[in-house]
Amino acid sequence: MARKPKIERFNENVLAKYQIYNSIFITLPFDTISNTGVLLPLFKEVCEKGYDQHKNPTEIVEDFFLLYQDNPESKEKHDLLFRFIQYIERQVVLFDAIEDAAFPVVNNMDGRGTLRSIKEEAQAKGKLEELKDYLRRFKIRPTLTAHPTQFYPGTVLGIIHDLDDAIRNNDSPRIKKLLAQLGKTAFFKKEKPTPYDEAVSLIWYLENVFYHSAGTIYNYIQQNIFEGEDLENDLINLGFWPGGDRDGNPFVTTEITLKVAKRLRKTILINYYRDIRVLKRRITFGNLQDKIAVLENALYDNFYYAKTAEPLSIETLMNGLLEIREELIKEHQSLFLEDLQDLINKVKIFGFHFGTLDVRQDSRVHHKVLTEVVQKTNKLGLDIFPKQYESLSEKEQVSVLSSIKGKLDPSVFDDDITRATIESIYAIKTIQQNNGERAANRYIISNNGSELNIVETFALIRLCGWEFPTLDVIPLFETVPDLQVSHQVMESLYNNPEYMGHLKRRGMKQTIMLGFSDGTKDGGYLMANWGIFKAKEALTEVSRKYNVKVIFFDGRGGPPARGGGNTNQFYASLGPTIEDEEIQLTVQGQTISSNFGTLDSCQYNLEQLLGAGVENELTSNEGNLFSVENKQTMQKLADISYQTYVDFKNHPKFLPYLEHMSTLKYYGKANIGSRPSKRSKSETLDFGDLRAIPFVGSWSQLKQNVPGFYGVGTALKVFEEKGEFDKVMSLYKDSPFFRTLIGNSMMSLTKSFFELTSYMKEDEEYGAFWDIIHDEYLLTKRLLFKLTGYSELMQNEPAGKASIDIRENIVLPLLTIQQYALKKIQDLNKNKDANPDDIAIYEKMVTRSLFGNINASRNSA
Repeated sequence: MARKPKIERFNENVLAKYQIYNSIFITLPFDTISNTGVLLPLFKEVCEKGYDQHKNPTEIVEDFFLLYQDNPESKEKHDLLFRFIQYIERQVVLFDAIEDAAFPVVNNMDGRGTLRSIKEEAQAKGKLEELKDYLRRFKIRPTLTAHPTQFYPGTVLGIIHDLDDAIRNNDSPRIKKLLAQLGKTAFFKKEKPTPYDEAVSLIWYLENVFYHSAGTIYNYIQQNIFEGEDLENDLINLGFWPGGDRDGNPFVTTEITLKVAKRLRKTILINYYRDIRVLKRRITFGNLQDKIAVLENALYDNFYYAKTAEPLSIETLMNGLLEIREELIKEHQSLFLEDLQDLINKVKIFGFHFGTLDVRQDSRVHHKVLTEVVQKTNKLGLDIFPKQYESLSEKEQVSVLSSIKGKLDPSVFDDDITRATIESIYAIKTIQQNNGERAANRYIISNNGSELNIVETFALIRLCGWEFPTLDVIPLFETVPDLQVSHQVMESLYNNPEYMGHLKRRGMKQTIMLGFSDGTKDGGYLMANWGIFKAKEALTEVSRKYNVKVIFFDGRGGPPARGGGNTNQFYASLGPTIEDEEIQLTVQGQTISSNFGTLDSCQYNLEQLLGAGVENELTSNEGNLFSVENKQTMQKLADISYQTYVDFKNHPKFLPYLEHMSTLKYYGKANIGSRPSKRSKSETLDFGDLRAIPFVGSWSQLKQNVPGFYGVGTALKVFEEKGEFDKVMSLYKDSPFFRTLIGNSMMSLTKSFFELTSYMKEDEEYGAFWDIIHDEYLLTKRLLFKLTGYSELMQNEPAGKASIDIRENIVLPLLTIQQYALKKIQDLNKNKDANPDDIAIYEKMVTRSLFGNINASRNSA
């Protein structure tokens, strides 16, 4: 029977079910305010009609109270609006659960990019041996990052999981009970999470999702592509940032780093213990049960009596499992071998660390720390640095730092940040001793712009009594200027004999991180993506010149504006001029739950990442090469877009608009993540210190999504006016990379809704600025239609567009309440006699309305 189109499968399995279950949900009697569930659909209808009639959010809210309430008091109005917010948050959860439950039906789990498709395609083309060779060296590394915008507490995550299961089984009585539970369970965190809280939250996904999905993928590859032979490659590595990412987060301490590493070890041991108990029920013959029992007891003792038990090493566990496997094959006809091999494979993938805990700090902090170290050690007469070190040229400082030796004692330093930075390096050594080298072997330098930035960090590491560190130093190039010189920085480094000696000991591999989020914030959408593409080409070329295997680690957020959107298409679109032996990327916020939150979605998206790498390697990707003319067109588009964005960013109203008309400052008030919303403690808003998450998120809450499209329309218009639009069309036709960028930008436009804030164009101070944004939106939309031939946004992805449309529709009343509250705050702030309590109520309303929109967008920050 022919498979129905994806949009039909979506409508039947997601939209129809949501309409049914939502009608049950809004009639459940679980709140103290009567008729909230009945009133919310009426409010939504007033919102829809109001925007059609070009009314502003204040008029819409007041119309609703006039139509459906009998002259309520202010407190009654506020209580009802807060209750609406709570209802809408739960409607988003309901829709998430339904969409997750339908994932394997809506998506083709054996379609293009999946393992089955990859294998069949390789077989058909006679490239199976090439595929096997590539899989022996290729790896993917999704890294779960700190500051998750996914705010659900553990109690709610449990309900979502159970709701997903009940919906799959069409268990209506259970669904009704779970919806009632959902209605009564608190969403809002009263206190800001600590980095350890964030780590525990994300470890839930490692324990319950990644552990199983990664194991399933590895087993499939071993059994169906390698036909049972051992695959000498762990293939899937997991990275982990909560507890290790210190960049601008004063709450990450050495104690927390060590505590998170301990939690990761304990969790993976518990998972192995569960699996070995299942094995014990199957392998009940010969003397194998005794051998399994020895391993079972050792695992139990090591997570339950960790302080007193004899430490279990990874080698002891693996050797014990291999010994059982040998006997199983030799004497028991390989009975239940698949079950045993599954555990062996998981131990190979996850070791005793589960996910590699990356440590990250800003280059400016390292410089400050090193200056303090120089001054203090010279004062103590330790003769580590020359007395005149600070007056040396940068080149001379690099030379001194490259050959430095010593062992610093953190306790001798008075400065907190100096002591903490040195302690963090000693913590890495401790974690490696306890959990294995893979547990923490990467030190990332944010804001890296020079060779000195890298050498300063490398020197600090070696000054912790670590002459030959088993640690990779990873520069992170973020801003457009830093990206442009990144290859020169790395060439200088490759010519540094001491650093090259370090690379030889590390297998001649150099990981380089590139920041999409801050790149977009700094240079706009097109320039950030093109700047990173060009930097990767230049870094690949210079690394190949020095026989260094470069590995790119992409710092991506959820939305297209931060390198998100369709990442699998992005990686498949890279050509042979960019090294592709590994795909490493950060996965952030609600993107973790939306792309990797269930076994099905996690397996599918991990397979898609593997498929993207394989497709780029094994298909004839000469088509991904830019012709000279196409490269010139792309460069010109990026340059025009960059200048347009920079001019916009330099507009005198740019920062004031964000500060006064958006939700920017409320990200800091919401207890979403442990990290402050900006790097400095300054009261004034400084663009350089502003984090990408609140920056991009604020545009998303405004439904303006500026970072995902601003400058694109203007760049296209220049070609149109010159009569050269055919050049852009040629680029679009020939370049998968450019098509992916355009597709992701369309997603940003799809999630925009300017009617929400059109009242701002009447504002005396910000009206003209709002017009600038709106004009660029209209221009970009018109020219993208002209470029693609579409008559509506995301026309080529109807199911994806349908999902966005429903989500945007669910949160429309929420956004209306948010804008209503923002306008009230603006009006009250103009009144000297305004009651501070009234301002506090509306500020709380804005803060509370952030969450539902963040989660509905699924990739808004």
